[in-house]
Amino acid sequence: MDSAQTTALIQTVAQGLLTGGLYALIGTGLSLIFGVMRVINFAHGDFLAIGMFITLALFRAFDLDPYFSLLVAAPVGFALGFLIQRVVLARLGDRLSEASMLATLGLGLIISNTLLLTFGAQPQNINVAYATQTVQLGGVQLSIPLIVAGLGTLVSIAALNFVLYRTELGRAIRATAQNPLGAELQGVKTAHIQAIVFGMGVAFAAIAGVLLMPLLYAFPTVGENYTTKAFIVTVLGGLGNLPGAVVGGLVLGVIESLGAFYVSNNYRDAYGLVAFLLVLLLRPEGLFGKTVKRV
Repeated sequence: MDSAQTTALIQTVAQGLLTGGLYALIGTGLSLIFGVMRVINFAHGDFLAIGMFITLALFRAFDLDPYFSLLVAAPVGFALGFLIQRVVLARLGDRLSEASMLATLGLGLIISNTLLLTFGAQPQNINVAYATQTVQLGGVQLSIPLIVAGLGTLVSIAALNFVLYRTELGRAIRATAQNPLGAELQGVKTAHIQAIVFGMGVAFAAIAGVLLMPLLYAFPTVGENYTTKAFIVTVLGGLGNLPGAVVGGLVLGVIESLGAFYVSNNYRDAYGLVAFLLVLLLRPEGLFGKTVKRV
């Protein structure tokens, strides 16, 4: 392999890691919700679409830089997730694990059709000066929006870890995830904690939508693809395993980039699905999940 090929490979892997960071952010929100509530949120990608369209609306109305939209999209995402858990999911009671799949699928359809009625079906983007700019690092050229997205992912995941392991709220969340009844006996209001967790998961999806907006076009059904990616990431890392979701996202990003580099960019999404199927066949509990033996 000559120097040009080596540089191209390094650039491909670097871009894959940055893209995988965004996948990790999306997957972390889904994994957090599943780890605490045992709910797979099939509307997760649609909440990401909400983040994208909030960014688009603020840019057109106030010429607000996309990244400043985080100050609006994250709180709106949290409030929306909190409200949905209290009004919809909390009412499912003992049927939560099963009925939540239909409930979140229905929510996803409501969100995508609301976006369709509000913004139309035409793909839309944001024109900012830095959208196509790159920087050179050690001979490797990387997109500025992709670097910002990677940094945003690092900050978001670091903040989540701080909350989970350095605050009383984090202790309550971990207690609810490990033993809801035991947490209740210790005075933890698990219903309130679950609403907070669902809000946090939706906020992560909205943040990812904001970070993606300078890179992609927004359209009402854009979330469907990212729901699939989030599910792949959580399965790769192990359902409910937050460090696993981060690694799963990075792995997915690198696999897609290498596949596009060596085979064809036309089948980028297929490479992740192949990896997903292989993990299901060889290690169904995920790369970092625990095997449960039935006796």
